Amino acid sequence: MPENHTNIIDGKAFAAAVRADVALDVTALKTKHGITPGLAVIIVGKDPASEVYVRNKVKQTAEAGMYSLHHDMEENTPEADLIAKVHALNSDPLIHGILVQLPLPDHIDEAAVIAAIAPEKDVDGFHIVNSGLLATGGKGMVPCTPLGCMMMLKDRLGDMSGLKAIIVGRSNIVGKPMAQLLLDANCTVTIAHSRTKNLADEVRSADIVVAAVGRAEMIKGDWIKKGATVIDVGINRIPAPERGEGKMRLVGDVDFEGAVKNAGAITPVPGGVGPMTIACLLRNTVTAACRQNGIEL
Repeated sequence: MPENHTNIIDGKAFAAAVRADVALDVTALKTKHGITPGLAVIIVGKDPASEVYVRNKVKQTAEAGMYSLHHDMEENTPEADLIAKVHALNSDPLIHGILVQLPLPDHIDEAAVIAAIAPEKDVDGFHIVNSGLLATGGKGMVPCTPLGCMMMLKDRLGDMSGLKAIIVGRSNIVGKPMAQLLLDANCTVTIAHSRTKNLADEVRSADIVVAAVGRAEMIKGDWIKKGATVIDVGINRIPAPERGEGKMRLVGDVDFEGAVKNAGAITPVPGGVGPMTIACLLRNTVTAACRQNGIEL
């Protein structure tokens, strides 16, 4: 990452500040109300990327002073056993947030597992009840990655009323909830994707670009309007022969080196959106603990 660009949004520093605020809220909940927010994480199988991610979640949960529960289940765990575990956690008063690490093995229906999580404990914000609340302006749990993106956008831009925003990507996890959040902020929102006609022109008209399409450096630097704010959600591994045979490096969905010249602000990959996702998971767990106990922090 170039050192001389002042328009880079430091996701690591931002996430550290969010985690510090979360830790203060956890202390307040413990001292004033005798409540320790509890997060349970379930991982099924041995996906290496998921294991690293879960380790980070468990570590940061403990560092924030929360109660952390971690369940490792075998790759061949029957779907019914996983759902039974979720139901047990739904009934556990010490657990305020439940996260089932995705992806799940092929024999398990992800939608059925997400549906089994009590909506008020769904700190990932994936349950259809939470999706519906977000879509209709209600008070549900907001998915962690879009929430982190919005926090960084608001910090950088303040009032976003009337700004043109484009989201490249239409997933239930990022694209669709991100559109709802931007609409709530009074942006004019376009959802684009890999099949959008004249995608470059669509992106060029936007004041805010959220890239979440999952294709390495698909969005070129000259697509970015001068002064636009770019949030790059993509995490893609591409060959890095300059580092040695077989070596890989991480890049986003945006051509960073090209885009940084035009963008008013941009998140790097790595070190941008990624750290905010776990920080917002902790934030959501505190929010869930407060709502379940009728507490205003």
